[in-house]
Amino acid sequence: MVTRRHFSEDSMRRNSPYFSALKTTIETAFYENHVISIKGLAEAYKLAAQAPNTIVLDTPVAHAEDLGLPRDAKILLENSGGVVGRTAKARRIFGRNSLEDAKLLQIVREAIFQARKRLFYCAESIVGLDERFMLRAHLMVPHDDINNLYSWLNNFQMLNDTYRARLKQSKCYEETDIYIFSDPDWSHPDYPDGLVYFDTNHNCAAILGLHYFGELKKATLTLAWGTANRNHFVACHGGLKVFGRKNQDPYVASFFGLSGSGKSTLTHAKHHGKYPINVLHDDAFVISEKDGSTIALEPAYFDKTNDYPAGHREQKYFVTVQNCGAALDEEGHLRLVTEDIRNGNGRTVKSRFSTPNRVDRVDTPIQSLFWIMKDDSLPPLVHITDPIMASTMGCTLITTRSTAENTTDSLNTLIIEPYANPFRVYPLVEDFVKFQHLFESGVECYIINTGSYLGQEIPKEVSLDVIEQLVDGRANFQSFGPVKGFEYLSVDGYKIPEFDKAYVKIIRQRMKIRLQYLKGFNQKNSKTKLPAEAIARLEEVIAQLS
Repeated sequence: MVTRRHFSEDSMRRNSPYFSALKTTIETAFYENHVISIKGLAEAYKLAAQAPNTIVLDTPVAHAEDLGLPRDAKILLENSGGVVGRTAKARRIFGRNSLEDAKLLQIVREAIFQARKRLFYCAESIVGLDERFMLRAHLMVPHDDINNLYSWLNNFQMLNDTYRARLKQSKCYEETDIYIFSDPDWSHPDYPDGLVYFDTNHNCAAILGLHYFGELKKATLTLAWGTANRNHFVACHGGLKVFGRKNQDPYVASFFGLSGSGKSTLTHAKHHGKYPINVLHDDAFVISEKDGSTIALEPAYFDKTNDYPAGHREQKYFVTVQNCGAALDEEGHLRLVTEDIRNGNGRTVKSRFSTPNRVDRVDTPIQSLFWIMKDDSLPPLVHITDPIMASTMGCTLITTRSTAENTTDSLNTLIIEPYANPFRVYPLVEDFVKFQHLFESGVECYIINTGSYLGQEIPKEVSLDVIEQLVDGRANFQSFGPVKGFEYLSVDGYKIPEFDKAYVKIIRQRMKIRLQYLKGFNQKNSKTKLPAEAIARLEEVIAQLS
């Protein structure tokens, strides 16, 4: 996707659709004399390795030269302070509150002005790994935040000669490049938790007072997903894999869930070699509304390190690491200390070579979509047959908090996160309609419970087994009591109780939580209400359980 970076004189005027107050403020900062452009990944590595807060581990980066790094590149570790997760409450969107916009625009201008005496670096990357969807993105950070810039260039696709050529062949859209200005040292008494200020229609953001790398990654994806939504794609915070099957078409499955829900586990599972598997990505992709094909947005993975203890084979694919410990091994080599011993949510940018069967585009249309939930009223796998209800259940996806979030809520708190995407910057109703259309086109909808069912834990082995039954065509669903449009898969060890008063009460409670969410949402968002049919479907389910 060729996004606009150069403009004619006629298009650089007040009535131009390409400029706004925030976009002009942020992009202009990139051209100041104290900003140095990083031209290659090797240069970024050298600067990051020399930064004062960097720990250069004695572990080499696998496939370093293939990644564009020096042959002897080592894994780099950098730790931040008390905040080790995303801060959702710091987010603001330009255009939603005119009074606050006037205040925030002045704050951003002042933040950029106060940064003028410090050295900054900037660099470019590509978001979207196929010519049908490519955006050019620019990031600007202080010189002592070079580790985050280096991680960002590894997480996305560094703009090298190969991708410059591909970019020229990519489809043109009337969208601007992404521009992100970041200053983690900024502070303001009115915004003690930091500030992430988006202009979603002009693809720019200011990230102030926040050091966590995930803010840079998700801000970039937020703008990319918004661009995708405007251009006939479905934005997806999820994973997608393709199962090869003998004498049958491939089976394309996608998994939507928040961090810690099992999304990456289900996406990367090898199923003991039972199927040839290709993985698109485990976190960010888009679906074409025209033909159901899918495109990955990132080559690398931003993975939790908790599951990779010392000596684990996955560590060889780490490129950068954030918020983990380090210690000397028996031979005096500096190694990682993971498993969240130092703090929760230790992270790594892991290269695509950790998945030997990676692909960047899947032409076979998506066939099944799994909402990953932690709703203990539902059995391990539920099939939703009605397209409106299928989208409604995604819109009211119930899960729990994780350490990836900077929040005071308990990690056991049940929350609703529509379509598992807390990074949406366009009206929720647009996602509702797009997912409904997917289900109307023949995509099957499932709820896969990776938490517990009536107090009984559901291990990943059970989740993988029910998925294999679907792939093999062995899944036989049964009616889920009186609830129309819901079917469940019988799983050994997870008996569905009689729909007596006690069990019905639990299901009704969960459905009422969803109903209250939809009604509350429509009250707060009168101009972009969710369809009345969504509320009606939930009311019908609750009535059937009365």
